[in-house]
Amino acid sequence: MKSRQGQPVRSVLITAPSLIFVALLASCGGGDDNSSPGGTLQLQGASAGCSALSGKTLTAAEIGLPTTGATIDSAALVASTATGNTEGEYCRVMGSINHVDPAAPAIKFAINLPTNWNKRMLQSGNGGYSGVLSPTSGTVVVIGQGSTMPLASGYAVYGDDGGHQTPGASFATNAEALANYGYMHIKKSKDVAAKVVAWYYGDGQLEKSYFAGNSTGGREALTAAQRFPADFDAVYSAAPTMFWGLRMIGLPIGKLMYGTPGGYINVAKQQLIQAKVLQACDSLDGLADSIVSNVPDCLAKAPETLASLRCANGADTGDTCLSDPQIAVVNLIHEGLTLPYKMAEGLNRYQGYNILEGTTFAPESGLQLGSSPTLLNPPPLAGNGYLFGQATDWVRNFVTKNPNLDPLSFDIYNPGVYQQTLIDQTSIVGAYSSDLSAFRARGGKIILLQGLMDTAVSPNATIDWYNRVVIKMGAAAANDFIRFYQVPGLGHGSGPFQPKLDVYTALDTWATTGKAPDVMVGTDIVAATAGRTRPICLYPSWPRFNGGDPNSASSYSCATQ
Repeated sequence: MKSRQGQPVRSVLITAPSLIFVALLASCGGGDDNSSPGGTLQLQGASAGCSALSGKTLTAAEIGLPTTGATIDSAALVASTATGNTEGEYCRVMGSINHVDPAAPAIKFAINLPTNWNKRMLQSGNGGYSGVLSPTSGTVVVIGQGSTMPLASGYAVYGDDGGHQTPGASFATNAEALANYGYMHIKKSKDVAAKVVAWYYGDGQLEKSYFAGNSTGGREALTAAQRFPADFDAVYSAAPTMFWGLRMIGLPIGKLMYGTPGGYINVAKQQLIQAKVLQACDSLDGLADSIVSNVPDCLAKAPETLASLRCANGADTGDTCLSDPQIAVVNLIHEGLTLPYKMAEGLNRYQGYNILEGTTFAPESGLQLGSSPTLLNPPPLAGNGYLFGQATDWVRNFVTKNPNLDPLSFDIYNPGVYQQTLIDQTSIVGAYSSDLSAFRARGGKIILLQGLMDTAVSPNATIDWYNRVVIKMGAAAANDFIRFYQVPGLGHGSGPFQPKLDVYTALDTWATTGKAPDVMVGTDIVAATAGRTRPICLYPSWPRFNGGDPNSASSYSCATQ
């Protein structure tokens, strides 16, 4: 078994947004002027000002990328006393950004305008293939990070549906919808939101503009910094799906699991893998707690760990070991995907996952390897595995435009006539550029987080991107505008350690005062261990237990060896 090409294993926090919208009231009626106003709305109290927004329009010229304009469909004031509302009084604006291609869907957006505004606006990122409005109010459980959108703190918070309103990836058969999902919706929504903010509060009042997102939203955050550096002062990116290798690797995993005799790894064996890893690595960080924090030393043990899992002679003898076809699955997940051709940014490799460094792909991971020995059509994310299921949806809609394609028949290593499509699409739906010089030059800041136990986004892919930025821009320059955090024990919405972090305050403080965040403290929200604290260390360090109370962050130090 090869090493991970000298790639040290690091970690970061991720976030798959899930939101409860609270107290969304019915529209309070439209204004009688349907033209785009040339200046500030003259407000006569929040309610009148909110109502006056309804029916307003923007022209295509007011939006920086191609559209046929935008319309505010409704605007309703949500009272601070409304049932369930903990955000304070705000104006809830809903609208549509109109397509150019008549066959393309519109972009639906929502903007929450607090009466007690702090002169900042925050764009909220999407999740998965989008298709629903991103969170803009209420309690948000981002992957592993209990947090709330900062509407109650005075931020004007806005978001959209990524440019379509359908579940799954079927939208990608339309070129405009694909481009909107890839990057265009970010700029289009930002331009609309900025205009609405100026109408509501007055021209020239906005001081800071931020983007925050997890998973797909994490990719969008980096896209915002890379493609639209003049539009954002700072971004928060967690578990970014920045390279489509994330989707590609699911196909060969599925082939080994379901297209190779004896390749399927049942749940008992999935749990066995993690048990063996914990036996070898759990105490390397000074504490046996089912969390592998010292991933570099555990990575060095990976060949030995994998060998200990192999059945005698490679034949399947039950749930206490892995056969050679099952070992091949683990090896692919761990080593990652290497292609014989190059994608955007010269990439031909998607870094492997930490399956031999403490990550479980069993059902408790939330996004598992698969619980059914039978291949279904379409492959369900739980039954046949998250990575394989998502890859099937992707290759059918993004690549081949064939909703009936047998995913086992598609050879990602030799895609034939689809190779150029794959290359082109990684330019549209990708955020792997290492050149953020324009964003840094305008004073932009990035907080980047990744969980080490992620089973959706490989933490090593996030590490690889960060290291590319360091190589491209230099370590001092990278440190000047990026803070990269690793979180052992955190998965993509699960894991034994899921920290609550006040990233919004850290981001705003850095952007407004220049004071960069250092080691942060995360408070666990896992029910069984709720309230324990641990340091959230900057890459490449990890939390070493020094003795004392294991539930107190003061008992740990951030170590590199």
